[in-house]
Amino acid sequence: MFDEKTIQMILEGIRDTLYMTLVSTFFGYVIGLPFGIVLKVTRKDGLRPNKIIYGIGDFICNIIRSVPFLILLILLIPFTRMVVGKSYGSTATIVPLVICAAPYIARVVESSLNEVDAGVIEAARAMGASDLQIIFKVLLVEAKVSLLNGATITTGILLGYSAMSGTVGGGGLGDIAVRYGYYRWQTDIMVITVLLLIAIFQIIQNLGSFIAARTDHRKR
Repeated sequence: MFDEKTIQMILEGIRDTLYMTLVSTFFGYVIGLPFGIVLKVTRKDGLRPNKIIYGIGDFICNIIRSVPFLILLILLIPFTRMVVGKSYGSTATIVPLVICAAPYIARVVESSLNEVDAGVIEAARAMGASDLQIIFKVLLVEAKVSLLNGATITTGILLGYSAMSGTVGGGGLGDIAVRYGYYRWQTDIMVITVLLLIAIFQIIQNLGSFIAARTDHRKR
């Protein structure tokens, strides 16, 4: 159905899509996880309530999350060029993906930590645990299943965003779908890229659900 050159292009598209998705998820969590912890700690019912810090963090999250990814991708072109030296390709796309993902991840982390029973936190306080001990040994441990489910959802969203970046030369399967499926009306390539994206998403979803289920001590 396809010649060797087309097959090689699709394989490179899969590689670039996974590269963008996984790397942006990793760096998104490097920024978003501590950001989310800060939001949890400084909210009015947190360990160290701070209206100013929480207000600033809340404002940053809301502003970035309110901008559609495609528009954010275009707005960040000068910054992306400054960071990686170019504004197109899979590596360049990671920059806006991380900036887009970090506040979303922060909200997911904050929401997951909010699910931890307040009684568990109070029990840790009563035993003399410090704030850091409560964060790392109580909050993150008790919320790990929710955090893993959130990471699975986030990775799936970033997969979709990485494909969307193909409209402006972002690389990966999205770029192949746009260049060949849309501009050249090669429906077969369009269908293959869509099926591959669905398959990758299903693998991410099933793997994430499996890991979350295996770490859920409540089911044992």
